[in-house]
Amino acid sequence: MSTQVGPVDVDALRARLDRATAAASIAGVDALLIAPGSDLRYLLGAGGASFERLTCLVVPVGGTPVLVVPKLEHPGYAAVPTDELGVEVATWVDGEDPYALVKRALKGSRTAVSDMMPALHTLRLRDVVGADQVLAGPILRELRMRKDAAEVAALRKAGAAIDRVHARMAEWLRPGRTEAEVGADIAAAIVAEGHALAEFVIVGSGPNGASPHHELSDRVIEAGDVVVVDIGGPVAEGYNSDSTRNYVLGEPRDADVWETYAVLQAAQRAAVEAVRPGVTCEAVDAAARDIIADAGFGEYFVHRTGHGIGLDVHEDPYIVAGNDLTLEPGMAFSVEPGIYLPGRWGARIEDIVITTADGVESVNNRPHELVVLPA
Repeated sequence: MSTQVGPVDVDALRARLDRATAAASIAGVDALLIAPGSDLRYLLGAGGASFERLTCLVVPVGGTPVLVVPKLEHPGYAAVPTDELGVEVATWVDGEDPYALVKRALKGSRTAVSDMMPALHTLRLRDVVGADQVLAGPILRELRMRKDAAEVAALRKAGAAIDRVHARMAEWLRPGRTEAEVGADIAAAIVAEGHALAEFVIVGSGPNGASPHHELSDRVIEAGDVVVVDIGGPVAEGYNSDSTRNYVLGEPRDADVWETYAVLQAAQRAAVEAVRPGVTCEAVDAAARDIIADAGFGEYFVHRTGHGIGLDVHEDPYIVAGNDLTLEPGMAFSVEPGIYLPGRWGARIEDIVITTADGVESVNNRPHELVVLPA
C-alpha cells in the first residue's frame, strides 16, 4: 500500500480540517466520512488506498476527528501528524467490526460520504450508521478549488518540471520511432525532471492527433506529421502538472496546418487573457470557442476548454459552457482548446493557469508555436 505521504504543513492541515468541519455544518450533515484518495490527502497529507478492509476518516461536527484504519495498514500512516492535528486513531483487526468504530465516532446519522468510496463500504456504512447519506464531494470541492499559497507553490513546481520535459522533446521525437517508444522516453524524463511519477503520456502523431484522448500506439512517426504531446504527473507534494504542446517533423504534410494552427493559438490566448476574478467559467470557455467557431472549426473542437487541477488531474472548476461559477483568486485550471480533423491531424494547446487577485498567472511558459523538429 502507498499512503502517498508528502511534505506536511501541520498548520495548513489543521486549518483544512476546521474548514471542512464548518462546511459540513453549513451543509447540514453530522459528519464527513472520507475514504482513501485525494480528499483524504487534502485533509491529512496522506492519500492511502482503498481495499476490502475499511479505512475512513470521520470528521464529525462538534466532535473529534477519528481515523479508522486496519492495524496492519496503520504503519503506512506513521508520517501523518495525528496528535498535532487532534485526530484520534482507531485501529482494528480482522474479525472486528470497523463500521461500529465509525458509528461510535458520530453524533448523528446524516453523513456525507466520499464520492469515490467503494460501494462495498458505502452500503455497509448505510446499514450500520443509517440511510441518510449524501455525497461529500460538493462540500469539499468548495474548499479544494481555492488553492492556498502552498498549493500554488506546488503547482508552480509541477508546471516548471513539465516545461523542462517539453524543452527536451527533440531528444526523442523523430521519424522512424513509434509513439510508444517516444512515450517511454518521455515517461522516464517526467520522473527525472522532478515528478513522483508519470501519470499520463499522450503522443498523437498524424491522424492519431485527431483523437483527443489517444495515448500511445505502435504507429511509426513519419516526416510531415503533426504530433500532439500531452503529459503530466504529480510532484512530491501530490499536485499535478498537465501541459500540451504540438510538434511537426519537418514541413507539415497538410497545406492547411499553419493557418489552422494560428486560429488555435488565438483561441488559447484569448481564453487565458479572459481569466480574472469575477469572470464566469463559461465565459472563459466562450472566449476560446467563439474564435474557433468563427473560423469555421466549431464542430472540430469537441471538448470543454479546461478542467481544474490540484491533487487530482481533473477536479473543479470546469471551464465549460453552462458553468456560471465565478472565478476567484486561487482557482487553478487548464486552458486547452483543440482542433481535431478526423483522419488527418489535430492540435491542442494547454497551460495550467491560476486566477490571481487581479488577473491570471500561467505556470507553464513554453512557447505556444508549432515547434518544427528535424525530419
